[in-house]
Amino acid sequence: MIKKLDKLILRAFVGPFIATFLISLFVLVMQFFWLWIDDFVGKGLDVFTIAKMIGFVAATCVPLALPLSLLLSSIMTFGSMGESFELVAIKSSGVPLTRFMRPLTVVTILLSLVAFYFANNLIPIANLKMNRMRYDIVKTKPALDIKAGVFYDKMSGFVIKIGEKDKDNMHIRDVIILEKNQGLQDNLMVAKSGLMSMTPDKSSLQFTLNDGWRYEEEGRNNDLNTQFTRTGFKEYKKLFDLSTFKMTETNEEGFKSDPKMLTVGQLSPSIDSLYKLDTLQQIRRRNDLTPYFYFVRYQDSTWAKANPKAKLKKSYFNTLKDTFQLEVVQRVNNSLQSVKSNLDVAQNDNKSAQETIRKYKIEWHRKFTLSAACLILFLIGAPLGSIIRKGGLGAPLLFAIIFFVIFYIFNTVGEKIAKQGVVPVWAGMWLSSAILLPVGIFLMVKALNDSQILGKEVWFRIGKAIKKILPQKKKEIEE
Repeated sequence: MIKKLDKLILRAFVGPFIATFLISLFVLVMQFFWLWIDDFVGKGLDVFTIAKMIGFVAATCVPLALPLSLLLSSIMTFGSMGESFELVAIKSSGVPLTRFMRPLTVVTILLSLVAFYFANNLIPIANLKMNRMRYDIVKTKPALDIKAGVFYDKMSGFVIKIGEKDKDNMHIRDVIILEKNQGLQDNLMVAKSGLMSMTPDKSSLQFTLNDGWRYEEEGRNNDLNTQFTRTGFKEYKKLFDLSTFKMTETNEEGFKSDPKMLTVGQLSPSIDSLYKLDTLQQIRRRNDLTPYFYFVRYQDSTWAKANPKAKLKKSYFNTLKDTFQLEVVQRVNNSLQSVKSNLDVAQNDNKSAQETIRKYKIEWHRKFTLSAACLILFLIGAPLGSIIRKGGLGAPLLFAIIFFVIFYIFNTVGEKIAKQGVVPVWAGMWLSSAILLPVGIFLMVKALNDSQILGKEVWFRIGKAIKKILPQKKKEIEE
């Protein structure tokens, strides 16, 4: 049964957590769109497509938003309770810090499991859908926008210029259409006026031109006898295909090879398969190099025993005739060049194989590191809030940003050095957790002992000491 103390703490925690989670998620989603905004603008995307994209991006950001929101909300909750002396009242009644942290610890464990579920089950699907949609959006041409007095070249094979366009965006005048082809020169069409409209199925743009001329020249580039044709017309209809302006859905199979699209159950056998493949590649490379060292089987092992003094004076090579020496040198050089080429290829293949293995391992560890980050940042936030005893968004937000930036920097650096092979993958991916866990334990010990570190009194004493030191230094400078 949930006791009144647990209800009190949970009520104080839920509001700040929901608010900080939504704000964190919003910031992370906006970070994605700021990065890709240039490729999305002007594509004529409908609201449903944009909403789907936001949903996929938000799903991928949940595991990163949870640690930040847990850190900030736990600092705010315990800081607010400390500022209103609720923590003092609870401690004076004999309830230790670990006891009233218990309900939030259970909530944090549940949220860590939620973060793992998102990272393992939902994010691979969201990444697959998001990357496929992003690819489709990027390759889609900008929305059709033919402006008066400007050459429009977004249609494949055509350049269009409209002299004037009425407010209804349909009646046009002084139209020039340049048709690109592989012939001697491009075809040209001019008209005094016309009507621009969409076909009923929205698949084509129709130009109905009036009072114009069409100019064509037929012939080959190496033939001087060409035929130039000028055709006049009172009315001429021209259709332009708009299929390239619509976003089409690409097959998702081409994106499934990325390790970000796999779960832990899929990553583990994939990593084993990569190791087996790398072992087979090493065996193949060794077999490819073996023929170049066939002379090892025929080397005269008795030469040193039979001629101990001769070996000191000259090598076996020097005992050969001059004509044989030149042939031997040429064969050795050819063999060395072949060996070098094979080793270069083997080195590149091995480097690529190791990079692929590291990528898969990084994604495997990522499923767990963000869940562990929820627990570690809560372990920092809860005692830190009880120490600083300050609610609101001022001091809690400042400390939350400091610790989250530390976590993010070490997490990014660890992933980068793991990807480059500087350190083992597990060491790089768990670097931020290994650094912040001792900090959390330290703060927990200080909070259990009612330490005043980071409290207002400590900062007041530090400021007072600085004020005493500054006048003395000022007097020394003046003297």
